[in-house]
Amino acid sequence: MESYVSLLSFCSTVKPAPLIKNCNWRKRNCVLQVSAVSYQKFIHFALNETNHHTVVLPSPLQEKYGSMVAMDGKTRLGMLSFEAPKIRLLRSMSIESETIQVLDFAAFPEPEYDIPIFCANFFTAANTNIIVLDLNPLHNVIIHRDYREKYYNHLIPLGVKYSELLPWGGKLTSESIKFFSPIVIWTKFTSSQSNYDVLYSAFMEYYKAWLELMDQAVKETEPSQLIRDCEAQHRYLTWRAEKDPGHAFLKRLIGEKHAKDILRSFLFSGINELGSKTFLDYFPEYRCEDGTVNEKRSIIGKSYETRPWNTDGEFIGNNFRN
Repeated sequence: MESYVSLLSFCSTVKPAPLIKNCNWRKRNCVLQVSAVSYQKFIHFALNETNHHTVVLPSPLQEKYGSMVAMDGKTRLGMLSFEAPKIRLLRSMSIESETIQVLDFAAFPEPEYDIPIFCANFFTAANTNIIVLDLNPLHNVIIHRDYREKYYNHLIPLGVKYSELLPWGGKLTSESIKFFSPIVIWTKFTSSQSNYDVLYSAFMEYYKAWLELMDQAVKETEPSQLIRDCEAQHRYLTWRAEKDPGHAFLKRLIGEKHAKDILRSFLFSGINELGSKTFLDYFPEYRCEDGTVNEKRSIIGKSYETRPWNTDGEFIGNNFRN
């Protein structure tokens, strides 16, 4: 009961809002204004659903990262963070203004568990929506077939269902694809009530699937495997903190210093705790001659314009020409 009260007290700082408002309901696929969109409904669903599965408590990060106003004086950033048994960090960041709506929601397991990382990145501006929804694998499923079979084989029908409703969004680099699963939803769509209904449905089903994996997860006791899993999560955090496409956007909103702090200490918290390797230790191909990190997102130069997994969850990207 105490955890539920704590959860509700933090949720009260984020006003529930209808996903869509000020829309002509006689036209099911009407185009919507950005100011009419809110992702708060997604956050509330996830927090309430999590509380049905485990004991949720505020994270120590909440004391430092709550809310802030961007340099334009209009855009607001809201951050929530929690922890629970098996969940190292459950956090969200929402960005809202008259012209943009952003949700960055993730759930990271404790390093003793090798379950995937829940990832939802939604960006809405003007009439454009850029969406990534996935259960990011700790280990590259293109190489580690055993990991894919363990966590994704039974979820392939779910991925197929929503990949048909939310088609592939275009080029995705070969470096990034290693951090996605066969059920990833990477899409772009125009703003309409029907599209948001599908997105909300996908978010709910994917998050419920992740919570089921969390419920069933067994604590790793083999030292060598524990080290391997911990390093895999640290590698993921290191990649995201350095190459996350939202970095430039955050920098424009709140400046480089605050953007870097939020990326490393909030959004991808754990970089300093789970390991000591640097970005270039994991990804030496990005090293410039002067020892700095190459700012390019892709070094290989290969990208996937169409979905690189088939309906059986098999990776077919190697058959594509760049």
